[in-house]
Amino acid sequence: MKQRFLGRTGLRVSELCFGTMTFGSGADEATSHRMLDAFTEAGGTFIDTADMYGRGVSEEILGRWLKGRRRDELVVATKVFATMSDAPNAGGLSRKHIVSAVEASLRRLGTDHIDLYQTHVWDATTPVEETLSTLDTLVKAGKVRYLGASNHSGAQLQKALDVARAHDWEPYSCLQPFYNLLGRDIEWELLPLSAAEGVGVIPYSPLHGGWLSGKFRRGMAAPPQGTRGAGSWAERATEDTWRVVDAVLEVAEEAGRSPAQVALRWLLQQPGVTAPIVGARSVEQLADNLGCVDWELTPEQRERLTEASARPLPYPYNVLAHYPGREPRNGPRTDVG
Repeated sequence: MKQRFLGRTGLRVSELCFGTMTFGSGADEATSHRMLDAFTEAGGTFIDTADMYGRGVSEEILGRWLKGRRRDELVVATKVFATMSDAPNAGGLSRKHIVSAVEASLRRLGTDHIDLYQTHVWDATTPVEETLSTLDTLVKAGKVRYLGASNHSGAQLQKALDVARAHDWEPYSCLQPFYNLLGRDIEWELLPLSAAEGVGVIPYSPLHGGWLSGKFRRGMAAPPQGTRGAGSWAERATEDTWRVVDAVLEVAEEAGRSPAQVALRWLLQQPGVTAPIVGARSVEQLADNLGCVDWELTPEQRERLTEASARPLPYPYNVLAHYPGREPRNGPRTDVG
């Protein structure tokens, strides 16, 4: 597995990030540890969790696995925002909650530092200056190495970057957005903004809850049992979706790869993407996902998938598309082999 720089930083991360949301729910502790072993044996170094996953259970399972491992060889990421108890200040991005939350995450993870600490969603109730100044103190104290954001709009991310720059605070170096062949909205603003500002991009839900895994096929009358995407059947079972699924299946057969590997490979080859976050409930499912590395889609295959998943642009992007700007001078760092 290749290593890539995270945005404009000097931090190297594996080209796939292992997401641990299933730990303690879709996968028991023993299975979770076997998946972590398989991921690292394949060259993976980047692991993502959040305090809200099982209200700390995911962090605890990961923490027990970390014991005895070479901690400095891994990049561990977690998130803050979620309400963790019934106390009035047990959620959000206030100074009080962030300071309490980071200490709790450190305890659960059994480590003295978090490599990438991410705000899980924009907090409209807390001044961004309060949030960013607090995060800056965590970096200066050595409890956190780098900062990231998730579920921010382009305007929110730009504001956070500008405020940090104005106060000489540690900026966000990473964005964790929703991005896949069935959800490409970040291409309107967030991807160009991240490239211009040197922010790494680690997309979550790269298989859209299983819709791009090969389990969903045109002509099905109902969703497969036990899949995460079953809950979105009424909304997602449309001609637009089946057109993308058909293209993924066609390219998969042509390339001799699984549909999941094709969908993940398309993301890996998208400009500005650092490391898609892959999740799994079993070692076998993870092994299939890991098969997306060490090969490439042809330019024609990439274009076929891109065209199949294209959607009409809303205003003003439909107008701006006719007046493309120049490539940013200061884009993200390149791969390092």
